Amino acid sequence: MSEQALRYDLSQSDIPRQWYNIQADLPRPLPPVLHPGTKQPVGPDDLAPLFPMALIGQEVSQERYIDIPDEVREIYKLWRPTPLLRARRLEKALDTPAHIYYKYEGVSPSGSHKLNTATAQAWYNKAEGIGGLTTETGAGQWGTALAQACNFFDMTCRVYMVRISYEQKPYRRAIMQSFGAEVSASPGDSTQAGRMILEQDPDSTGSLGIAISEAVEAAATSGGRYKYALGSVLNHVLMHQTVIGQECLQQMALADEYPDVVVGPVGGGSNFAGIALPFLQRNLREGQSTRLLGVEPAACPSLTRGTYAYDFGDTAGMTPLVKMYTLGHGFVPAPLHAGGLRYHGMASIICELYDQGLMEAQALPQLETFEAALTFARSEGIIAAPEAAHGIAGAIREAQAAKEAGDERVILFNLCGHGHFDMSAYDAYLGGELSDYEYPQAAIERAMAELPQI
Repeated sequence: MSEQALRYDLSQSDIPRQWYNIQADLPRPLPPVLHPGTKQPVGPDDLAPLFPMALIGQEVSQERYIDIPDEVREIYKLWRPTPLLRARRLEKALDTPAHIYYKYEGVSPSGSHKLNTATAQAWYNKAEGIGGLTTETGAGQWGTALAQACNFFDMTCRVYMVRISYEQKPYRRAIMQSFGAEVSASPGDSTQAGRMILEQDPDSTGSLGIAISEAVEAAATSGGRYKYALGSVLNHVLMHQTVIGQECLQQMALADEYPDVVVGPVGGGSNFAGIALPFLQRNLREGQSTRLLGVEPAACPSLTRGTYAYDFGDTAGMTPLVKMYTLGHGFVPAPLHAGGLRYHGMASIICELYDQGLMEAQALPQLETFEAALTFARSEGIIAAPEAAHGIAGAIREAQAAKEAGDERVILFNLCGHGHFDMSAYDAYLGGELSDYEYPQAAIERAMAELPQI
């Protein structure tokens, strides 16, 4: 490669043929998932009303690699492999000696990394004869991806979209509907969970936890016509995303460099896991020492200020109990624009990595992330989703630290989605209408008092 190479591309034959399962290499196994009634570890029968058996098997699998079905891999070819780019113009703008690379997942048909797992989940459900899927979505990236994936396999799709995002991002909703999905604002009056929330707060702006409750209820009461699909948090979802990091390993070799730090935003954990876990495998099995840095909003600081405890994954308490860093299942976030990161908890895998000291985490304020996004857009030409901007901001902090230290550290971050349908957020930022918000400690303490007793 020439000194001034900007882009490192792979051929379609280089698309990974297997997903990587970190559970095979964790120094300490994941805590068991518990039944909300008995408080005993759940079994396959407990999860069968919501998920197909193949995905339940992947959720608990200890196999290091799981084969990607040929039909899924064929659909991946619509956008994979995604490019790795050297952000030389950003390096110049920051006047940093650091070498900054980004993996751009915004080239997928849905505009984000989410289609990597949506395609797989739809395929496994279709293979077991399921005709439709229910789900929740925050900013709409996941709902968009699942609507498209269901369309690929001629399945119906019902999406419960967090109400504030439903109102802020009407074009995301229109995309989902264009692919045949039924989209409802959450909380709504079509489910018992939604009605309960509206009785307590008729003006509720919603949360991912509330939307999960509605989607789970809709699937569980459908008489088997629908299963439930989740866009992050679960083990199999994070595993499906490892195609990102596996491609990055090949592309960094083309660049003849290796990252000192890998950065990604964390909300539920899927895109960070997608890029970071294959590098963590190198740390654990080959003695590499790459730092892994997750960046979350200061308004929803699950890792950095949450408690590592068993909690429900949803607001109504319908899901199994998972040990995770949590702000409490009753958490209702401030209506910041990074809707996809407004989850009260975190993926079990990410929580274990953090608890075991295998990764780091930062919580950044909203205004800094938008400032970083504009710096990136004006240098690299890509407008990122507000969620993805957290990864940019984390990478910029690393680049500034490299400048202060005078070192040429290699920084890799996951640019997990474009912001083409998030321009109302940019409009608000440019108009001076946004402000920083830090989640109050008193609210966290109140929520901790309501955690399930295990």
